[in-house]
Amino acid sequence: MSISKKTLRILVPLFFVVCVISGYGIHHQYVRFNKIVLERFQGRLWELPARVYARPMSLYPGMRLSTSTFLSALRRMGYRQVKDPKALNSPGRYFRKRNIFTLFRRSYEHEKETHASGKIQIKIKNSRVSDLQDVRSRESLEMLRLSPLLIGSFYPKNNEDRVPLTLKDTPPLLPKALIAMEDRSFYEHHGVAPLAILRALLINIREGHASQGGSTISQQLAKNFFLTPEKSIKRKLDEMFVAVAMENNFSKDEILETYLNEVYLGQDGKLAIHGFGLASSFYFGKGINDLEPHEIALLVGMLKGPSYYNPRKHPERAISRRNTVLNIMRDQGILSPETVRLSLAAPLGVIEEFTTANTPFPAYLDLVKRQLLREYRESDLRSAGLRIFTTLDLQVQLAAEEAVQSQLESIEANHRMPSEPLEAAVVVTSTGSNEVLALVGGRRDSVKGFNRALDATRPIGSLIKPAVFLTALNDPKRYTLVTPIDDGPITVRLPNGKSWTPKNYDRKHHGTIPLYQALVHSYNSSTVRLGMDLGLKQVSGTLRKMGFKKKTNMYPATLLGVIEMSPIEVAQIYQTLASGGFYSPIRTIHSIYTSAGEILQRYPLTINQNFDAGPIYLLNKTLQTVVTEGTAKSLKRLVPKSWGTAGKTGTTNGLRDSWFAGFTGSQLAVVWVGRDDNRPCGLYGATGAMRVWGRFMAVVPNAPLILAPPENVKPYVVDMKTGLASHGGSRYAMTVPFIEGSEPPPPSGTETGHRETDGKSDGSGSKFLNWLKDLFK
Repeated sequence: MSISKKTLRILVPLFFVVCVISGYGIHHQYVRFNKIVLERFQGRLWELPARVYARPMSLYPGMRLSTSTFLSALRRMGYRQVKDPKALNSPGRYFRKRNIFTLFRRSYEHEKETHASGKIQIKIKNSRVSDLQDVRSRESLEMLRLSPLLIGSFYPKNNEDRVPLTLKDTPPLLPKALIAMEDRSFYEHHGVAPLAILRALLINIREGHASQGGSTISQQLAKNFFLTPEKSIKRKLDEMFVAVAMENNFSKDEILETYLNEVYLGQDGKLAIHGFGLASSFYFGKGINDLEPHEIALLVGMLKGPSYYNPRKHPERAISRRNTVLNIMRDQGILSPETVRLSLAAPLGVIEEFTTANTPFPAYLDLVKRQLLREYRESDLRSAGLRIFTTLDLQVQLAAEEAVQSQLESIEANHRMPSEPLEAAVVVTSTGSNEVLALVGGRRDSVKGFNRALDATRPIGSLIKPAVFLTALNDPKRYTLVTPIDDGPITVRLPNGKSWTPKNYDRKHHGTIPLYQALVHSYNSSTVRLGMDLGLKQVSGTLRKMGFKKKTNMYPATLLGVIEMSPIEVAQIYQTLASGGFYSPIRTIHSIYTSAGEILQRYPLTINQNFDAGPIYLLNKTLQTVVTEGTAKSLKRLVPKSWGTAGKTGTTNGLRDSWFAGFTGSQLAVVWVGRDDNRPCGLYGATGAMRVWGRFMAVVPNAPLILAPPENVKPYVVDMKTGLASHGGSRYAMTVPFIEGSEPPPPSGTETGHRETDGKSDGSGSKFLNWLKDLFK
């Protein structure tokens, strides 16, 4: 059948018009998607969560460390125990033989320093590290640092998580395996492979269902990155346009790198696991460069169906799919037959449990976030990929959690309390750097909930008394450690016309006593009398200088701790004492890095000297005697006397709250024990909180508290009967430190008091005087 010239004259122009319109449509679609691709690639590719890390765990010979604490730390860091030392063939594993640990340390980079992986032997003897040795070189090590533990993240609102990878930092086997399984002609095509699509179409027709996709890596990325998951011809055509646009604007390596980070590989609760970087941690508990061939094969194989081949839920399917990938890599010469043989025999190696969505230390992470939000927008925390390094010390944190759990259980059993009626909170800081080393928000601290360390404001009882006595000692012309004060009954007229008569816990009055004795024994009557003489306004000013920033109305009862604070607020005021009178806000953040690894901000120590050294020295000497001879003297059974611990117990009315705040030369810890419903717990500071404090401090590294007198503090021999300086011949003679200008007046007929030079006296005094001697040794 021939076509007439007239028909041709109509069809040819029509065909030309159709071609022009189609070409214009194709060009228009390409231009539109090209713009989308450029905008997306040139902007921020993903919303990256901020990741929060503990400080690297440091080990050194002589360090206090129990095997149980070390085992707990290894588990937290994702190290897996092997039963045979021959299986110690990849980072993230350890072998234990009694108290000797052989560890295959993971490599990591921290603050621009790279720490290589390798085998280290760690010996622990009598709860101390006795030796560290590099297995390969047999050299002893002075220090070992393990990679910082990821303690939490602030996730974007789309509930996606990923650890970005660069292609150069990826093991070469991964992209090879990926291309072998997903797109063998990846480096030849221009985004779309027509022959692959045709081949997949023929297979699908022959098998009667869609068993083959035919999509290139570029098309898969286009679908995941730019388009909706709907199945339609339009979406398939759009996918091709986007793939071609990517190929025309970006290199193959850039496309492959983006694909490695974008692919979906599983689910952690509501959180979607994207990219091989995070998947390696999620499934194997280690970094991408530490993966073995069979582990890479499993991840690549899971791309076909992350839920269907989930190795935790469907291990048989996962092994079958992994083995298929291994065999294909052997057939294509990517892996040797021997390597494949060994890999096929290997178990899946998937860790039992790993969560990216939950933090092991939610109370600590809560404090970190609150401090970050003072300087950063929440949107930046959830999308900019910041890396935040904190001051959390894993060993200290684990010890604090264990102390809370074990001691509350013991107290409940000893007092025959119902199961788990008590709660607790702990704050631990470094006395030298004002860093928060650990924070426990409750006895189940691994479960996110009410953060008692930050939000439980309770009366602090006698913990406030050091502020009263520091106010007095800050006026050395009026008050010294041996200034006589009256512990007799006192009645205070209140503004409402009523009267208040405080009583001592022992229901006794002790007459006229030296000032320090009122604090050592926590006498209420003499403390209130002293505070009223000083003035409530002056005591309030001391509290502010110690670090308590809340506005509060001061009443006479405030002098006995009828003022509410959270454990973190108590830690702040005692931190000023432990730091020798220097105030600095306690902090959790050491440094912040961008997602590219560049330093964004450091948090150096900033301090203000809010108190002279003399009064602080006198107060801290007295707080040491609280521990040796006063209300905290039973602490001697829990920690060595040689530590020189300074501390104060606190108990509130009706035995509702039990407190203890104490510090050594290296650490301060504040502990609260009580009930959430504010019912009496039946515990004094020494029978509740102090037990938790002692258990905790006994198992963590510590330095003794050695108080050196400042230049303006000198020892003088005092006749305690007359209050005058003595030459040491009296049976009442005692050596006491004084701030210069406040020293005792000379005895009658002499010009100057006697300075103590050898610390000796006749030793014939009463028990009270002998106790006083111990205070000022």
